[in-house]
Amino acid sequence: RGLSGATTKAIASEAGCSEAALYVHFESRLQLLLAVLEESLPDMLVPLRELEQLAGTATPAANLEKALTGIFAFHHRVTPTVCALFAEPALLAGYRKSLHDRNKGPHGAIARLRKYIAAEQKLGRIAQDVDAEIAATTLMANSFFRSFVEQFFDRSESFAPFCRRLVKSTIGSGKKP
Repeated sequence: RGLSGATTKAIASEAGCSEAALYVHFESRLQLLLAVLEESLPDMLVPLRELEQLAGTATPAANLEKALTGIFAFHHRVTPTVCALFAEPALLAGYRKSLHDRNKGPHGAIARLRKYIAAEQKLGRIAQDVDAEIAATTLMANSFFRSFVEQFFDRSESFAPFCRRLVKSTIGSGKKP
C-alpha cells in the first residue's frame, strides 16, 4: 500500500486490532513508524558497538566488513520506508525532529566508523593518509546507495564481494606507504 496507505486504520485492520488499541501503545502514526524503523536498529548497532572493541584485533578490513554488513542489513530493511518519507513532508519533518531530539541518525554510525578507523591509524594498521571522516562517510553512503539501487531495480546480489572491494578501496591494503 505504500507509506501513504499505511494509515493507522489500515495497520489496525492488518494487525487484527482496533485503531484505538494502536493509540494505547503509540501516540501517533509517526511514533508507530519510528518503532518500525527502530526495530531494525540492532542489525546495525550490535556490529558497530562491537567494532569499538576490535581495534588491534583481526584485520581492519575484516572488522569493517563485519560492521558494514550489519549496516547494510539495516539499510536494506529501512531504505523503502526512509525513501517513502520524502513523499510526506509533514511525516518527514516529524521524523527529522525525532532524530534530532534523540541525537540519532546516520551521523552516529559515521562517528563510530570514524573513531574505529582513527584508532587503527594510531596502531599503524591503517595508513595515516586515509581521511577517517571521508572513509567512514564513504562506507555508510555506499551501503545505503547499494541498498537503494538493489531495491529500486528489484535485484539482489551478494553484498560480501562488494563490501570487500569497498573496504579495500576506502582504507587501502592496511600497509604503510
